[in-house]
Amino acid sequence: MTSPHEPARRDFGAGTVVIQPPAGFWSLDLREVWRHRELLYVLVMRDLKVRYKQAAMGALWALIQPIVAVAIFAVIFGHFAKMPSGGVPYVVFAFAAVLPWTYFAEALRRASTGLIGDAELVRKIYFPRLLTPLALVIAPLAEFAAGFAVLLALLAWYGLTPGPGIVLLPFFLLVATSLALSLALWLAPISVRYRDVGHALPFLIQVWLYASPVAYSESLVPQRWRALYDLNPMVGVISGFRWALLGSGSPDLQAIGLSTAVIVVLLAGGVVFFRKMERSFADVI
Repeated sequence: MTSPHEPARRDFGAGTVVIQPPAGFWSLDLREVWRHRELLYVLVMRDLKVRYKQAAMGALWALIQPIVAVAIFAVIFGHFAKMPSGGVPYVVFAFAAVLPWTYFAEALRRASTGLIGDAELVRKIYFPRLLTPLALVIAPLAEFAAGFAVLLALLAWYGLTPGPGIVLLPFFLLVATSLALSLALWLAPISVRYRDVGHALPFLIQVWLYASPVAYSESLVPQRWRALYDLNPMVGVISGFRWALLGSGSPDLQAIGLSTAVIVVLLAGGVVFFRKMERSFADVI
């Protein structure tokens, strides 16, 4: 007798056993993901090793993207446009936002199209498909850690010391991680059927970048538009990072609250949608 929370197994004789995802729209069985946590670790390590395999510069590529982005912002927005930076050097101001943004964008991009890269694995064996986007959201945290070390060195160079708010930094990182995962759970099943997701996602991420306070301060947004602007979950993440690291201003509680609420809804719906669609992945991928 198979538990409603376990993958269904049907024996067709001659030693043939077909394993299927559990039926029922609400049969999420998230405990199965925990039982396969060792596989999650393997997938994370595999992504990190494959990404920099045979790369002459190795993991240094993880630092090039945020450093180049900060340099461009510093010249265009800091030097020419004279964007306000809350009394701190613009380079530090920009780096404190580029770092979480780069992690979020990279995690979303990888996790949303990762099932296609794992097509052979999905077709041949059964495992909780949730592990693929989850692993691809976790793996970029290693690159985030390398960038964070550079940011700390930059703070020391300018003689800046983070305030007590730095203890909340893991919370803001968790919000960014949850946002990337929640969106990937919606986009990954769609990308299995429609490869347009892989083409459209880089453009959408680029647009989202300028709709977030990465190169500028959220204080520049007119007050009448703030409620709408704060619906962007990355507003709360970026303003939280800057406050925790630089101590400038105060955390935007409205943006953080709205970000958290939006992510909870997206994540809950994304898990249900992903589990509903995963039973057809092996057939259409």
